[in-house]
Amino acid sequence: MEVTKLEHACQVVTLGGARLVIDPGGFTRPVEATGVVAVVVTHEHPDHVTPEQVAGILARNPGAVVLGPAGVARVLPDVDVEVVTGGDHRSVGPFELTFHGTRHNVIHRSVPVVDNTGVLVNGRLFHPGDAYTVPDVPVEVLAAPVGAPWLKVAEMMDFVAAVAPRRAYPVHEATLSDIGLDMHVGRLREAVAPTGSVVVLAPGESLTI
Repeated sequence: MEVTKLEHACQVVTLGGARLVIDPGGFTRPVEATGVVAVVVTHEHPDHVTPEQVAGILARNPGAVVLGPAGVARVLPDVDVEVVTGGDHRSVGPFELTFHGTRHNVIHRSVPVVDNTGVLVNGRLFHPGDAYTVPDVPVEVLAAPVGAPWLKVAEMMDFVAAVAPRRAYPVHEATLSDIGLDMHVGRLREAVAPTGSVVVLAPGESLTI
């Protein structure tokens, strides 16, 4: 299994010629992948999903299914979204997907808290979306958010330490400058060090899992 990181929160997971797209949002280049069997959206915010991105993916991959929490269905009214939430399980092509968590982290008391459900792919790769949900199963590889309006570095480090992955790579970095990203990645390395290591992927680079 191979995961390719695109800009910000978007990832493309490839296994045996089939692809899974996670969180194709507006901070990401148009996703032009073929062989896509499913699109998983963790929540409705536009940096994680836009109708244009999903429409483009489905135009190239008309058989692909779209999965996400109820809020995603509301922002994609022209798409048949299969609603999932924490505790659900789905099999799509070669991908076994389990879903964890129900709510987005708090941004501010004035900002509504939306649905957010992270996805564990084939029991190995966990993408939490915008939440500090810790799965109740071991995580081999963690896509670790490192920059966001809702994110405090100390809390990020506690989350990563609780997940205790063997490997992690930073995501959700578009809000950071290069200097800020380097600083946050340094803290991520400290949090992962007791159990594993950090790999920094530039957009378009891949990691074999």
